[in-house]
Amino acid sequence: MLKLIGKAVLIIFGLIILYLLTWPTGIDPVAWTPQKLPGITGDYAPNNLLSKTEIFGKGMGVGPEDIDVDDQGRIYAPYEDGKIFRFDADGSNGVEFVDTKGRPLGLEFDANGNLIICDSFNGLLSASPEGTLTTLVTEVDGITLKFTDDVDIAKDGMIYFSDASIKFDQHDYRHDLLEHRSNGRVISYDPITKEAKTIKDEMYFANGVAVSPDQTYLLVNETGAYKITKIWIAGEKKGQSEIFMENLPGVPDGISYNGDGIFWVAFPSRRADILDNLGPKPFLRKVVMRLPQSLQLAPERYGFVIGVDENGKVIYNLHDPSPESYSPITSVEAHKGFLYFGSLTYNGIGRMPMP
Repeated sequence: MLKLIGKAVLIIFGLIILYLLTWPTGIDPVAWTPQKLPGITGDYAPNNLLSKTEIFGKGMGVGPEDIDVDDQGRIYAPYEDGKIFRFDADGSNGVEFVDTKGRPLGLEFDANGNLIICDSFNGLLSASPEGTLTTLVTEVDGITLKFTDDVDIAKDGMIYFSDASIKFDQHDYRHDLLEHRSNGRVISYDPITKEAKTIKDEMYFANGVAVSPDQTYLLVNETGAYKITKIWIAGEKKGQSEIFMENLPGVPDGISYNGDGIFWVAFPSRRADILDNLGPKPFLRKVVMRLPQSLQLAPERYGFVIGVDENGKVIYNLHDPSPESYSPITSVEAHKGFLYFGSLTYNGIGRMPMP
């Protein structure tokens, strides 16, 4: 009897090993070597400045991933169930504004008061002030929008948005990060001509988008490469791109410009040595992909936001290392003396006075 049990255990163990080594994963990872982790020191030294964050809007849903504010001071936030809620300026009286029936992420108001929405499943949308939804873009250059992510709007009305991955959708964002292929792109959309075109492709999980104050370039967070890329949209360098910041200490998600010389960058997580060490080992990344999600690395509970000037110099460095922190923070929006924080998974919206 014991021999039979022993054989059964060996067979089960062998099947588990076989599964971990050979089962199809859907990813085709490439080897890459991240730069040496800079550490949470110097400009990024830990503090507890984010502990001043107050939380409102609890009970409305999970994952108010991005935040925007209209010209009346009302606050808008998108949730994982497809609903976008509107709150009074003080954070009270949350009401449903619109339901995209998808997963809305990035939000930005245009000059006419329409809320431009990046819905990860439904593409680029527009909601009128009355809440009427219109689909603007679902396909660009013959490729369906797979993971419509973040958006910003230039003063001339041009809309710029990211398609984080042309291969994986929002449900499978970990797949794209573990594969580490340049599946992302940034797109421009002209609301007058209705023309949409890719202005830069081959990006490593193209995420947050922010137009510069002089309207000559975009900053785009490449989450999978720990960097921020500058894309020129006007002037002699139009169409060119360059690194704005690299080897960041965290995984960059949302980025926004506050109108006063500062780009705010949200880090939902600090970088993890284990993931960096897996970079040159694509086979092991496949093994990790086969593990149950409960055993895979999840974003830590650590609040982390920075504010940088137009040269990439760190001006503000805000942390909250406590287990009760408002985190993971995926977006930051500055408005009239406050910072507003969004999160992909938190039940509520964060807000604190401008440091």
